Order: sequence, then C-alpha cells, then structure tokens
Amino acid sequence: MKYKASPSSFGVGVKTQEEINKMRTAGKILAKVLRELTAVASPGVTLKDLDGLAYDLIKKAGAEPAFLNYQPHGASRPFPATLCTSVNEVVVHGVPTRRRLQSGDLLKLDLGVKYAGYYADAALTIGIGEISPLTQELIQVTRQALTSAIAAAEPGNTIGDIGFSVQKTAADHGFQIIKDLTGHGIGKTLHEEPSIFNEGKM
Repeated sequence: MKYKASPSSFGVGVKTQEEINKMRTAGKILAKVLRELTAVASPGVTLKDLDGLAYDLIKKAGAEPAFLNYQPHGASRPFPATLCTSVNEVVVHGVPTRRRLQSGDLLKLDLGVKYAGYYADAALTIGIGEISPLTQELIQVTRQALTSAIAAAEPGNTIGDIGFSVQKTAADHGFQIIKDLTGHGIGKTLHEEPSIFNEGKM
C-alpha cells in the first residue's frame, strides 16, 4: 500500500520553466560554493573560516546568502551565519565557531543561496583527514540513500515512497534515520511544501 501524502501538499509549488531556470542558476552557484568549501575544509581550518569564505563566494557570484539572518517560524532568533557547520554528534544547523577542524571529524555543511528572487539549498557531509571505517560507511550509506530517494521520485510514486527508500537503505546497512528532520520544497521562499520525510510505507 502506498503512503498517502496530505492533500495540502498536492499541486503546491509547481514552477514555470522560467522559474526553474532561475532555480537552476541558483543551484549551480550553490554547488560551486560547496565544492570550494569542501576543498578548503581540512585540519586546522576553523568553522568561522569556512563561513566567511562561503559569504565571500556567494556575494562574488552575484547571489545572496539564504541563511544569514533567516528566522524560521518558531525560532527564538535569526540564524547568525551564512553556513551551517555541524561537527560529529551535531546533526544539523550548527553555528560556525572558532573551533578548528581535526583529523577524524565528520563535518556537515548546509548552505543556501538566493539568486534573482529564487532559492537553492543543499547539504553534504565530508570526512576531515583520516576518518574511521564507521564514518566512511555512514557517508557511503547516506549517499546510497539519496540515490535511492532520487530514483523513487518518479510519476506514479508518492512522497512516502521516497521516504521509504531512504529508511530502507539505512536499515539494510544497520543505520537509523532521524524522524524529526525532513527535506522540503523550495522556490521563492526557502521552505515550501511538500515536506519529505525520511520514512514511509510501501
């Protein structure tokens, strides 16, 4: 049986080709910045260094940082940085500090940009220096889960099918998903419907 998405999620966020093209440009800028951050992230580099570099690269590309001073519903204060930097046990939304990266760290980089009125948002996980076999496996399985989710996003499938593919991939390798975190739509605002959970039913 297919997982049923809520009725409110249907028909929301449909984009024109012009809008998609603007989002594609924003995505290209975002991908380029993330590649450059990944190349720089190494032992001795501070999280603040990465945040400053992200800001400079985004502005140089003619875009705006999407996260800087962003205050989602329910947050007590705006986010104070361009980049989310989450190290080791911090899962997401870590605020950059003067902490220096060390060999063995697991670093999550989460970044958003705004270009021509449209947003792009992505995150990736990298190992710093020499990482443990378990850390390597976590990164590999997470990448497999993403690949499975993309393959499940096709006509005739539901949002729950996408979540199920993530959940199953993780479970098949002995990992668990975090239920309170979701993917989301994007466009003229940073967070749009639908929410994409990392679980679902077939």
